[in-house]
Amino acid sequence: MRNGILMEIIACSVEDAIAAEQGGADRIELISHYEVGGLTPPLDLVRQVLDAVNIPIRVMLRDDESFFVTAETARRDLCRTARELNRLPIEGIVLGFLRHNPDNGEVEIDQPLLLQVLDAAPDRRFTFHRASESLPDPGAAIDLLKHCQLIDTLLTSGGPRPWIEKIDLLSEWVERAAPDQTILVGGGVYEDAIRTLRPSTPLRAYHIGQAVREGRRIDGPVNAGEVARIAELIASF
Repeated sequence: MRNGILMEIIACSVEDAIAAEQGGADRIELISHYEVGGLTPPLDLVRQVLDAVNIPIRVMLRDDESFFVTAETARRDLCRTARELNRLPIEGIVLGFLRHNPDNGEVEIDQPLLLQVLDAAPDRRFTFHRASESLPDPGAAIDLLKHCQLIDTLLTSGGPRPWIEKIDLLSEWVERAAPDQTILVGGGVYEDAIRTLRPSTPLRAYHIGQAVREGRRIDGPVNAGEVARIAELIASF
């Protein structure tokens, strides 16, 4: 982390992780199946990446592309995986679970499952990912998640509007989340987003995916030179 700025790079392989570190990444989000937004990577891959790099790693915990986990077996599986991840020297876990409120049918954070997973990995920090964008009031997730001390990061794009229209909203969320939680902006963060947000908001954490991949393709490998270039851009403001 340079001057209080964090750049997190999505990695799907050992090679991705090494390139991210070589390019100056501060942290890795390790996933599988980038094409569906990221699922839990194999634990063997987690161990290999831990052996290959020195920067912190957060690991996606998500067994299905849906944010809704209704089957009891699936909920138990997530808790079991969380316990296994808790035994590894990773920095944290990335998650986000939703459900329909049993009284009014509205989409809300699945607090029972969230608390079960947090209990299963009490030694790790957590990022709540972009599942919050599916809530009727995404900003309300900030206040709710503040009660979960292990959750120190909220990953969000701020919604589907152009970046310039989200300056005030994201700035408000940064202040709302402080001091215990960090807003990590992600979801289509390319140069235009950085040039818009860095000088105009208090955002200090950036989640970078396709912008640093060969050909800017989901299936392209992370390029260390592109990571360095984006890191330089972020630091230039």
